[in-house]
Amino acid sequence: MNSTVAVTGGKGMLGSDLVPCLEKAGYQARVLDLPEFDLTNPEHIETKLAGVDAVVNCAAFTSVDKAEEMPETAMRVNGDAVGLLGKWARKNNVYIIQISTDFVFDGGSSRPYLETDVPRPISVYGNSKLKGEELLKQSGCHSSIMRVQWSYGKHGINFVSKLLERAKNGGELKVVNDQAGAPTWTFDMSRAICCLLGKRSEGIFHFANTGYASRFEVAQFVGRTLGLVNPVIPCSSSEFSMKAIRPENSRFCIAKIQKIIDHKIRPWEEALSAFLKQTALN
Repeated sequence: MNSTVAVTGGKGMLGSDLVPCLEKAGYQARVLDLPEFDLTNPEHIETKLAGVDAVVNCAAFTSVDKAEEMPETAMRVNGDAVGLLGKWARKNNVYIIQISTDFVFDGGSSRPYLETDVPRPISVYGNSKLKGEELLKQSGCHSSIMRVQWSYGKHGINFVSKLLERAKNGGELKVVNDQAGAPTWTFDMSRAICCLLGKRSEGIFHFANTGYASRFEVAQFVGRTLGLVNPVIPCSSSEFSMKAIRPENSRFCIAKIQKIIDHKIRPWEEALSAFLKQTALN
């Protein structure tokens, strides 16, 4: 194929799974991450991305609670920098896939979110990611935006890894039961990204493993799968002191992206079971 794809934030949780997936598909992957590559630096964009055919932007300020304390930094990384990337991409005719989030919604809908639903972020993080989406679209470059949710993978800190870490200490696991969505493996996200890349699809796409559950139900599933002895106790979000409000409903309708990708998106239980088995073996 000899097509070069840059993965910004390439050493992060998603990037670490995406790079081998791209290479398996025949792409040359260019891994870019801090400190050598800073997306907020226009000179880095010009020099480090020179000669690529496409960019998958996984670089982001991802700490939802820290974003409340550092709004300018979050907006610069998740918003303004994506605008810079879009302008550069239009000038150089490079295709962009921007990774976004369920946090662009307020979680107040009673049904799964469609790509056409109006975003209403309720946190600094959500606002910053939405700004990135808007600036990318305004740039006029060829692009797609893939919104993901409840991400987990072996290379990063996430709900599943935190749960397993807490379980090691023994005792009960208190988990919220008023947030619903689908835990989604970065390996499965990577396969979907490769499909978007191959077809140069444009527009907004929602991606998640199929089915829905509460955080509490996910924790119960993890406990059953691994045979954990820790009692899993349901609680409300209000019992946790967090700086950023989380959407109660993160459910996505994924019918649009399912028509694009060349394989059936698997249920969250199947993906998470495979991940836990792989993690246990390593």
